[in-house]
Amino acid sequence: MNLRDDLFAIVRGDRGADRVVPRSGQSARLTFATSAAMAFLAVFAMALAIASGRLAERWSDALAQSSTIRISAPAAEMDAQTWAVLDVLEQTPGIENARALTNEDQQALLAPWFGPDLPLDNLPVPQLIEITETPEGYDADGLRQRLAAEAPGAVLDDHDRWRRPLAEAATRLRILGWVALALILGATAAMVTLAAQSALSANEQVIRVLRLVGARDSYIARAFVRRFTLRALTGAALGAGVGLLAVALLPSAQDTAAILTGLSFSGTGWFWPLLIPVLAAATAFAATGIAAFRTLRSLQ
Repeated sequence: MNLRDDLFAIVRGDRGADRVVPRSGQSARLTFATSAAMAFLAVFAMALAIASGRLAERWSDALAQSSTIRISAPAAEMDAQTWAVLDVLEQTPGIENARALTNEDQQALLAPWFGPDLPLDNLPVPQLIEITETPEGYDADGLRQRLAAEAPGAVLDDHDRWRRPLAEAATRLRILGWVALALILGATAAMVTLAAQSALSANEQVIRVLRLVGARDSYIARAFVRRFTLRALTGAALGAGVGLLAVALLPSAQDTAAILTGLSFSGTGWFWPLLIPVLAAATAFAATGIAAFRTLRSLQ
């Protein structure tokens, strides 16, 4: 079966060949429903793969040029060590700005976990200093050594331990999303193959008559390939459309600060799900073609 001729036949159609394939029945409903359901799931798999990388990049960028110094010292030494740290930071290349957080700032940071009425004055809460880096950054090891000499109670957190897990999680989630998409296409191919084999077996007598009047197997197979490819394309288009609508209705990252928000597309990313019906049709085209010739050989 010539690929170019088959693609042209799918677009053009053949009324005589189309009569070979039943227009309704279990195989038709199975192909349409499977394609629609799998396309719906594929939209979410693609959204997961794209959004996980985007979300982790956003978090990493937010932490990339910021650091924190935590000072744990007796109350009598806290002010002296705080000023010593600020003096060291002022002389450190690569640091754009540094400021010591006030009690109100630290209370606002702790409020989501402990409530707004946390009595910081009665608790041994360490002093936090917020650092904003320049794009070039600073020498973290050198700064740690200077802090150890000038303020023994100061500990530098450059957020590397936060960035690395985020990058690893993003990579794994992205891989998981594309693997899920591949599995969905594989399941679609399996279901379409079963439906095509069922339709071919159900029309065994018609196929034998067609062979008696001179129809070639490529002619018969092309009819099944066209019908099942169009069914898969139609079902996948419907499923992808519903999936896009469901993704659009999800809360955006701006609506809430929850971790699981932002599972959506942005900008030109909304065009990527349009490939899902095309992939489903291509999968059905290949699966039906293989199943048709295999079944037709068994009906010799």
